Amino acid sequence: MEGNELLIKAETADGLVSVRIIAEERGKPTIFELDEWEAFEHGEARIQLLEGCFYEYEVLGDYMLRPSPAVVPSRIHPTMGRLIPNVYVGTLTIEVLRLADHACCGELKVEIRSKKASYRTDYRLMLEGITEHCTDLLFYYNAPVTHPFVPDYLTDPQTLYQRFALVNAVLTSHGFEIAFQKIVRKPITKWAGDEAEKDIRNAGRADRSMLVQLKKRGNRIVLPDHHILKNRLASVPSRIMLGAKTDSVDTPENRFVKHALEVFAGFVNHIKSIAPERSRVCNEAAVLENRLNQMLSAPLFKDVGKPLRLALNGPGLVRKEGYKQILRVWLMFDLAARLVWRGGDDVYHAGKKDVAVLYEYWLFFELLDVVKSVFSIEPAHISKLVKPTKNGLGLQLRQGRHLPVSGVYDAGSRKLNVEFSFNRSFSGQNDYPQAGSWTTGMRPDFTLSIWPAGVSQAQAETEELIVHIHFDAKYKVESVAGVFGEDEATLASGRAQPDHSRDDLLKMHSYKDAIRRTAGAYVLYPGAEGKVYKRKGFHELIPGLGAFAIRPSKTDNGRDELKRFLLDVVAHFQNRASQREKVAFRSFDIYNNPSSTDVRAPLPEAFGKNRDLIPDDTFVLVGYYKNSKHLHWIRKHNLYNFRTGAKSGSLSLGVAEVNARYLLLHGPGQTLSGMLFKLHERAPRLFSKQDLIGKEYPDPSRELYLVYTTDPEVEPEFAGMRWDVTRLPGYRANRASGLPFSVSLTDLMKVLVK
Repeated sequence: MEGNELLIKAETADGLVSVRIIAEERGKPTIFELDEWEAFEHGEARIQLLEGCFYEYEVLGDYMLRPSPAVVPSRIHPTMGRLIPNVYVGTLTIEVLRLADHACCGELKVEIRSKKASYRTDYRLMLEGITEHCTDLLFYYNAPVTHPFVPDYLTDPQTLYQRFALVNAVLTSHGFEIAFQKIVRKPITKWAGDEAEKDIRNAGRADRSMLVQLKKRGNRIVLPDHHILKNRLASVPSRIMLGAKTDSVDTPENRFVKHALEVFAGFVNHIKSIAPERSRVCNEAAVLENRLNQMLSAPLFKDVGKPLRLALNGPGLVRKEGYKQILRVWLMFDLAARLVWRGGDDVYHAGKKDVAVLYEYWLFFELLDVVKSVFSIEPAHISKLVKPTKNGLGLQLRQGRHLPVSGVYDAGSRKLNVEFSFNRSFSGQNDYPQAGSWTTGMRPDFTLSIWPAGVSQAQAETEELIVHIHFDAKYKVESVAGVFGEDEATLASGRAQPDHSRDDLLKMHSYKDAIRRTAGAYVLYPGAEGKVYKRKGFHELIPGLGAFAIRPSKTDNGRDELKRFLLDVVAHFQNRASQREKVAFRSFDIYNNPSSTDVRAPLPEAFGKNRDLIPDDTFVLVGYYKNSKHLHWIRKHNLYNFRTGAKSGSLSLGVAEVNARYLLLHGPGQTLSGMLFKLHERAPRLFSKQDLIGKEYPDPSRELYLVYTTDPEVEPEFAGMRWDVTRLPGYRANRASGLPFSVSLTDLMKVLVK
């Protein structure tokens, strides 16, 4: 039953108390009432509300509900108020108080249902997946051959439900049910020998044992005279004992399966006995116990005995379909029953089922598998992920705890350090060039960091060699369009997307723009449509933003698309001439040293042909004219020549000289000059002595010269400016004042005479 208003009954010490619940949202049903069997089967309360919705309530009679973050009573009428589930998912227990003395007299249970219709299935699949991955981690250094009869499980009340939830996920999995049905339909059997007394007339073919009985066994029958044996025997026994072989199911493999089911049932019964009556764990345990007892009642197990020992390396258990799956479940059960996962408190503490947080934990293992596959990195040692504790085995995965897994990847053309991190923090207190955030501290769910091998991570940060790619888990996102689909038309129409979706998008931008050396930020969501969204920042794969649909599933969970993306990232890092590499170097080169330059003089704007006019990277040649005749030749032919060779006075060619944009001339005894020319062709040409004579150059003395083509029309911003040549770096006084040199435009503007 579903609707927007419901009158329910709460049990109290004084009897039943009526509570009316009214949904504030009237457009669609948000209040549901399950039948008793469905609620019992799923271990949920019958009355169900929807997360993120708001409800009004009224307690009929002299009672009220205890205030809590989810229950807000009215200040005027304490019997009335609002229910605000927010993002809580699970069984919400609300205490009923007497209005007179505020004493607790009962409780009201309501289930807060996730907005995602698949959350029940997702919850079980993710718990099962986490348990499977933890089992695989233990197998890395502990592959058991023999096993104790009963797993050494502990039941700390503080971790009672999280342990049971892991076990429940394993034993209610679809794979476990299929494996059991395969065993029941086609069990392992053996031939068993037995003896039975039969009529001598049905004895069949004689063997040695039968011949002995024919001579010695009593209760004999006299043979007729015409019988074939009359010449040897006067009589034969009427009945003899014959050996018989039967097809028996009492095999070690079937004994193991029966024992495993009995241990499972015993554990569940123990959980049920110590769990609070009518609690979620008690209800779910009762459902699972009933299911296991039904399995044990199968005809197969009637003739199966108790195992003498558990040998888990037998060929039947290891290879036979059905049996090998039950064996794996047994090993998973042993781990799940003993596993202490403090991070699980975030998922199901106090009866909640926070599938959003569980999705984040589940994604850690899924991404770890993808990273291992792409970068050939083995997981961290078992002590990093699962540690022995006084209460059992402790899974170290927990929100807020940095958990890195790292290795070195050989990409062929280069080797790369790779680190995959869960909940890595980027502090906002570290100054550039250290790692961290430009503003406040940030902690993405997952971070993939890549930098060249042979360099420490700290050095890679300071030299702009490292790249971070962040992923954030968003279970509540329905589709890519929910995060990235808003456009200007939508904004203009006023039909903006929900605030939480826009917040998700802004968070991705925050990671990309605030965390230093970040090349990408991507949303991970359990979308059913499997769409991938990748928006490239410029021309290459990274930097970028996007989303990948990774969903809980045994067959198609969407990891392949993410794997392809990371393979593209690997290919990108093999390109040593990528734009990202250039940008990283430019950033390092620019920010490596603090700037002490302050150029406030008017300069040409950097657009069009002058787009690359950066004062520090724009160079000016400083040349000398010998006399007025030399200056006249320069102006007439728009040429300027520098000497070459090893003798004094020749121009030494470097990056600045070859790429110079301007020429500043000064003459004999001249300290201030405003003769600025633009170099028409950046690179000089080589002229011979005869070439210059042909150009009417007065008295060339060298055989070869470097000649620049000049343009007297410089930008209007330089009009009327004069510079003090003697203050330029590279100027030498006295007889060396005529030697050529180069300076940056920044250095030139520092000696501007106002």
